[in-house]
Amino acid sequence: MNRIPRISIVLPVRNADGTLPAALGSIRAQTFAAWELVAVDDGSTDRTHRILSSAARADARIRVLSPRPVGIVAALWAGCEAARGEFIARMDADDLMLSERLERQAEFLRRHPRIGVVSCRVRYGGNPALQAGYAAHVDWINALLTPEDMALRRFVESPVAHPSVMFRRELLAQHGGYAEGDFPEDYELWLRWMDAGVRFGKVGAELLVWNDPPARLSRADARYRTEAFYRTKCLYLARWLERHVAADREFWLWGAGRVTRRRFLALEAAGIHFAGFIDIDANKLGRTRDGRWVVGPDALPDPARAFILAGVGKRGARELIAAELRRQGWREGRDYLLVA
Repeated sequence: MNRIPRISIVLPVRNADGTLPAALGSIRAQTFAAWELVAVDDGSTDRTHRILSSAARADARIRVLSPRPVGIVAALWAGCEAARGEFIARMDADDLMLSERLERQAEFLRRHPRIGVVSCRVRYGGNPALQAGYAAHVDWINALLTPEDMALRRFVESPVAHPSVMFRRELLAQHGGYAEGDFPEDYELWLRWMDAGVRFGKVGAELLVWNDPPARLSRADARYRTEAFYRTKCLYLARWLERHVAADREFWLWGAGRVTRRRFLALEAAGIHFAGFIDIDANKLGRTRDGRWVVGPDALPDPARAFILAGVGKRGARELIAAELRRQGWREGRDYLLVA
């Protein structure tokens, strides 16, 4: 292909012959034609390589890289380094693009030069009855549409679905790309880029079907376990708190349970020390945990001298805590953050 593509689609894949043809079909059906697909076959042992090779022979926009098995991070790096487009779009072999995805996301970046990463709403492709938690996560992601909302809620979970993003290639040189380590590579990248000031946008339309197969890496790989998420989150959360919260304000953690306290130990290791805990369990009120008092929502500290981190991870608790804090006049981002 002689013409430089506007968009490079990076697709790492291993043993996905059951879903890959449909994913490729959704790419070829895009209304935006100036793309290239950089498919990185990460050591497949099924028919994946044969499918990719056949697709590349039929469409000169498709290139196939076949390194030895290197893992998801190295495969992502190989695809990004080979990409020639102004924008890089992520895609997974078990998902589907709706036909206008590339066109609408590229247009969004063109119209918003201060936005570095654009995502979109996604359509959940799993079984919401069997995987209610994942379906609820999709609903939460889809509700975050503005750069401000995504930046503010990034310490809850990733505010974008990884295969839904498109970003400016220059960000890789400016802030680094996917990193190898004991953490989820996509969430760490988004936190690092946001920490560096990169703004995220989102197209308010469903442009990707986000499927949820049992073998998905986020379900099977140890780097995606809860402890790894919280350790990564706390690293960047501590940096945010140091920059945005005055030194004379105390930090309070909403959630006095053992699990919640353990998840945020990394914050204390980073120098963010809690003055006390907030909880609704009557058996904990007026007692100490880790040498600090536990108070109820009716005895919150003065917001002028305190900052609250809402760390309860139980489903529905985040919304109840936020509603109570708003009722008492606390403002998100100024006086408290939702972090679980």
